[in-house]
Amino acid sequence: MSIPSEARLLRQATYASVATALALIGAKATAWLLTGSVSVLASLVDSLMDVAASLINLFAVAYSLKPADEEHRFGHGKSESLAGLAQALFIAGSATFLVVQAVDRILLPRPLEDLGIGLAVMGFAIVATLLLVSFQRHVVRVTGSTAIRADSLHYVTDLLTNLGTAAALGLAAFGWSGLDPAFALIIAAYILYNAWEIGHDAFQVLMDRELPEAIQDRIRVLVHANPRVLGVHDLRTRQSGRLKIIQLHLDLDGSMTLQQAHDIAEEVEAAIHQAFPGADVVIHQDPVTR
Repeated sequence: MSIPSEARLLRQATYASVATALALIGAKATAWLLTGSVSVLASLVDSLMDVAASLINLFAVAYSLKPADEEHRFGHGKSESLAGLAQALFIAGSATFLVVQAVDRILLPRPLEDLGIGLAVMGFAIVATLLLVSFQRHVVRVTGSTAIRADSLHYVTDLLTNLGTAAALGLAAFGWSGLDPAFALIIAAYILYNAWEIGHDAFQVLMDRELPEAIQDRIRVLVHANPRVLGVHDLRTRQSGRLKIIQLHLDLDGSMTLQQAHDIAEEVEAAIHQAFPGADVVIHQDPVTR
């Protein structure tokens, strides 16, 4: 898929995320006011965090799509990882708030009302979130976007939150209203775990961690597929947003002309680009005496 098409997909994913979060906030706020459920409140708070995180994502993705310039020669892709870290903080903050609300409800229990409306709203939230996550995962498969992946993980958490809230309301309808804050605590624990996962992944990208070993092995196989390459060493890789950065040294016959060595390096670079479209590839040729 071309870069303009990827950019369009990324923008569509961010707009869909914000629109879905806003719709869910309106629905869940209504359900909370009618039912008084702390589980619904938990889900509402999560959606409020979704809006903040999705807005950050929207601006981060727009910035990451700016072309490289003289001051940012590798582009602006790491803004996606910064957005991921911000999302992790928002998610952790929402989880902390939920814990406080759940503990308060355990200490000061209150009856739940209008459970049918609450269940209907949560059903709508589950369907809307499921549709959004499906679209986001498609976008991640096509673009490899760090920011959209973090946002998708966030909404998977939201989906589980919605399912847990629906379960809590269903049990309350059968007289088990005391489980409502317990479900909120379980949801909060999962949200904290999710925040750690998103923050850890974003931090690794910002620290220029090597690409996965499977990708490095694939690069070595591509290099050695050229019969005139004698060896490869000093392979270095990293990720910047959607951009994979690959650097390596080729061992070539020292008796070759400069033009021959250059042509081989071009062949290897073309093979890597075919496997990893859009990658930034730098190849150094080292002469080897045979």
